[in-house]
Amino acid sequence: MTLTFHNSGGTAVRSGSVTLGTHVIGALGIDWATIESTENLPTPIAPGARERATWTVCVDAWRVPLGMHVETRDVSVRWE
Repeated sequence: MTLTFHNSGGTAVRSGSVTLGTHVIGALGIDWATIESTENLPTPIAPGARERATWTVCVDAWRVPLGMHVETRDVSVRWE
């Protein structure tokens, strides 16, 4: 999962986290589960700057039976 963060504020972002919600989707499109993972933001992010970060999202194989797939659909950010 690759995201670009843009600090549109007037002060640097010194710390924070991003939470990714990865959904396990069945063959008929039914959302069976959501697995959350939290990672640190690529800080510091200067005012007006953009930072790009990439994370590998892993889900245990037993959570994704044959015919199902995963999609990371939800992203929330907390910064300080």
